[in-house]
Amino acid sequence: MSSFAQPLAPFDGATPTRPVAIANWLLSVAFLVFLMVIVGGITRLTESGLSITEWKPIMGAIPPLNDADWLSEFEKYKQIPEYIEITGPAGMTLADFKFIYFWEWIHRLLGRVIGLAFALPFFYFAVRRAIPKGYGLRLTGLLILGGLQGFIGWWMVSSGLSDRTDVSHFRLATHLLLALFILACLVWTALDLRRLAGGHPKAAQMTVFGLVVSLVLFLQLLFGAYVAGLNAGYVSNTWPLMNDSLVPDGIDFTFGAWAAINNDPYLTHFIHRWWAWVTVGVLIVLARKVRGQSRTASIAIHCAFGVQILLGIATVMTGMDIVLAVLHQAVGALVVAATAWGIHVLGRENPASAPT
Repeated sequence: MSSFAQPLAPFDGATPTRPVAIANWLLSVAFLVFLMVIVGGITRLTESGLSITEWKPIMGAIPPLNDADWLSEFEKYKQIPEYIEITGPAGMTLADFKFIYFWEWIHRLLGRVIGLAFALPFFYFAVRRAIPKGYGLRLTGLLILGGLQGFIGWWMVSSGLSDRTDVSHFRLATHLLLALFILACLVWTALDLRRLAGGHPKAAQMTVFGLVVSLVLFLQLLFGAYVAGLNAGYVSNTWPLMNDSLVPDGIDFTFGAWAAINNDPYLTHFIHRWWAWVTVGVLIVLARKVRGQSRTASIAIHCAFGVQILLGIATVMTGMDIVLAVLHQAVGALVVAATAWGIHVLGRENPASAPT
């Protein structure tokens, strides 16, 4: 995050700047990204991601408008392995197809909305020369990351259209983690701008402990994405033991430990379940470190990981209840936002006089 902090931008140097307005805009976009993570979770859990088999960034915003259009889209879906091997033999109807199509279409539409919600105000502030010094390049980087996310989304979907019945869990993890990284960067930049408006021009820096927290949380999110991509949440519905064992039976080490860590549903579930407590440990330390500087940030961190742990346990014990599973992914995004906030507080200069 701090890599965006220093370079000057092509739009810098003009006055008057509008740091508060830009910060509010970035937080609004962050909220849209949060909604995108929720819809993405629903899309995954309803197995809707492969229902739209083409990528049309502009014309794809228009859904099928008549029976002929729906039948055409359904016929395209019938050509992919997911239908041939799974949903077709299960008796999928046109009505069933419309349901999964809806969620994938909403997911892509929201992506387009986020792109416009970022790009249009960005160009407006740039043309009006309202972007504070040092932030133009950072905002440009966020715009590029948003565009890259669209390409990665299609790269993920395309992995399930020819030789597989689902998308690659590696590509799914890339897609989800980039979304969460963008969310963290939006929050971080908005906080820097609010500090700037309060008379603190120096951007927050990433500390060593902040980097440690980021890496620990990254691993937890990575294995959470693997669990989603491998449907590993279904391998056990007991807690704290997995199918009456601490280390579950069924882990396949045929191709070595590294292959199992990245591909075996039992092992990825096991790691995600227990690495969560390492994550909780470092988040508790982070919350305690920032409590004197920002009690609000400390409370946000505690609340986010506390609710997340309870949701994770409940999701497992209900056999992946879809409502709980979606809430688990949603609160995961809130954990990222709260952690970014805490690490930002930790990296501030003159924290005692800085706004939260």
